[in-house]
Amino acid sequence: MAIESIAKTLGTGSGIDIGALVTSLVDAQFANKTATLDQRDKALAAQVSAAAELKSAISGFSSALATLSRSGTLSTQPSSSDTSVLRASALSGATPTNIDTAIEVRQIASAQASNSAPQPDRTAAIGTGTLTLTFGSATVADGAMTSFTPGAGAAIAITIDAANSSLDGIAAAINASNAGVTASILSDSAGSRLILKGATGDSQAFTLTADTPELAALDVGMGKTGTAIGTAARDAIVAVDGVTLRRASNSISNIIPGVRLDLVSARPGAAVTLGSTPPTAALTQAVEDFVATYNELQNILRSATDPMGGPLRSDNAATALQRSLRELVTAPLVTGGPAGSPTTLAQIGVATQRDGSLRIDAATLARTMTSDPAAIEAVFASGKGLPAALAAVATTATNRTTGLGASESRYSAQQADLADQRVDIADASEQLRTRMTQQFASMDSKVAAYKSQQDFLTQQIDAWNAQRS
Repeated sequence: MAIESIAKTLGTGSGIDIGALVTSLVDAQFANKTATLDQRDKALAAQVSAAAELKSAISGFSSALATLSRSGTLSTQPSSSDTSVLRASALSGATPTNIDTAIEVRQIASAQASNSAPQPDRTAAIGTGTLTLTFGSATVADGAMTSFTPGAGAAIAITIDAANSSLDGIAAAINASNAGVTASILSDSAGSRLILKGATGDSQAFTLTADTPELAALDVGMGKTGTAIGTAARDAIVAVDGVTLRRASNSISNIIPGVRLDLVSARPGAAVTLGSTPPTAALTQAVEDFVATYNELQNILRSATDPMGGPLRSDNAATALQRSLRELVTAPLVTGGPAGSPTTLAQIGVATQRDGSLRIDAATLARTMTSDPAAIEAVFASGKGLPAALAAVATTATNRTTGLGASESRYSAQQADLADQRVDIADASEQLRTRMTQQFASMDSKVAAYKSQQDFLTQQIDAWNAQRS
């Protein structure tokens, strides 16, 4: 008889709920093992969660500090005495120092811009042929090119066919050539004009020559009357401490080391003074933010490694992270600085309290910020100092071989092993259930037989007694 059938008929002989009895006996047999697995599973889940939280926290801490240091807001910034003439900014990764320069902007760079005579319909065909762009140097007077000297570069031919013979099509063809001239269409009540604009600099003047009469109305160059030149190509001219320099662009990064100059307007005869401004407020805020975030991370670590129940109280990677963070405060973060200059967080005003958290010694920080702001700036320098030290701590802490990454993997593997043990217990329970069900079925069958004999004998005795009365 199948087990399912046996289970349905159990107890018919004895009157006992055999199914419930077997279930109770099987559950009791494996109760301790199941409880142990449940407890271990709960502990492992807490360990996995705590390890993942710490990994995320230290990685996020390091990433946020690196992003802040790269932003440039913690570095000394160049300053301009007149930003309506020129603006100054630090180049990425540079720390400009000792800037004391007078700059006179005599001329700003401009690009040649030309415009054709109005056309009534920008989508109507003008003609086909070849337009040739030639770059060089030119002089312009009253909207007309009076001289042109070709440069060393080869001329660029642009084919105009039936598919792109309208004003719109010609503009698209010029832009598609990537020749260094941008074409656009400007429309008003008079019609639509082809606008051509090159790059800034004396050498970026250009001519446009058509090889067919239909396209000749778009020619740009000496003696061409179909177009007018609105602005001429010219260099920027600046005088740096009295030395005259020319540049092709209004954004200049190769005059003052580590500084980008953006020319805004020309003001001949008036010098603009460049200096530098230490980011005192930003550095102070950075120190405060570091201390606050550090303390948050330490709170997470203390909870995770609490000897009275912390999920990571025996985790070597977690305790190593705690130790590494404590060492950050007293570790030298700057090398090669002036003698006596602060090199550690403790020396710039970050103090360690008894419970391992940090606090800011406001007096020390303010004094250092006044006397040696460059030292604090060096501590937070991008790719160096504190960002580099914290990145090293984060890399070690999250390592998949020895760090929290390894811990997380180990706990997850143990969880998988517990799942296998649960499967084994389930299999053993089912085997025991089957065996006990069969045993009780045999017993129940015998009880039923005994009851049947008892009923027969009772009936016989009752019959005998009836005959004798």
